[in-house]
Amino acid sequence: MGRLDERVAIVTGGARGIGAAVARALGAEGATVVVADILDAEGTALAAELDNRSRHLHLDVTDEHSWQKGLAETERELGPVSVLVNNAGVAGWGTMEEESLAQFRRVIDVNLQGPWLGMRTVAPSLRRAGGGVIVNISSLAGLTGYAGVGGYVASKWGLRGLTKTAALELAPDGIRVCSVHPGAIRTTMTAGFDDSFVSAQPLPRFGEPEEVARTVLFVVTEATFSTGSEFVLDGGVLAGAPTVLDADH
Repeated sequence: MGRLDERVAIVTGGARGIGAAVARALGAEGATVVVADILDAEGTALAAELDNRSRHLHLDVTDEHSWQKGLAETERELGPVSVLVNNAGVAGWGTMEEESLAQFRRVIDVNLQGPWLGMRTVAPSLRRAGGGVIVNISSLAGLTGYAGVGGYVASKWGLRGLTKTAALELAPDGIRVCSVHPGAIRTTMTAGFDDSFVSAQPLPRFGEPEEVARTVLFVVTEATFSTGSEFVLDGGVLAGAPTVLDADH
């Protein structure tokens, strides 16, 4: 018996990277997983790997109609949703003077508008399920600033705040809402960076998608007294810069 037997979970950006790891972790606990992504071939292959009830859903997280249509299909075929993981995200590179308005808006649309649409669309389904959990994948960039990724930082700080508002609004319905804040994780988004990028961290390595997935699973299944809370996986970055107190130690 899994801890999520007979539960339906939607994971956006679920076809690869952190999303795929989350889908596998939830599926291993018995959830029927809806792998929601615009990457149809990869999403279909992953859903087939999980079990014969899990399925791929073509979903553009920036489009309200896509959310409404996807939820209707999910409820018709699988029943109400108990878990929503808003994971889909993109990055935009460049200083504030270099990043175009179109690039900035694209990052905000996917990383902030997408989860907002997801929560407002899926909340009634979570109520029909008798309650549930929403996990928003924010970032270490939602807790501190980084030069050269202004749109990304703004979107992740916004998602952090939106999580807290949703937690307050949905708590009376038995719906918990938390955010997870990964640092440097080994995904396609960080593929262009070598190990020097993380060498100054207290834990000097990239995190793995499976480590984020285990945290998401903990939030969904064990952190039952947490809502509006932030769960950080950053290799110790926020602990501060290392200091050598004794050179001979």
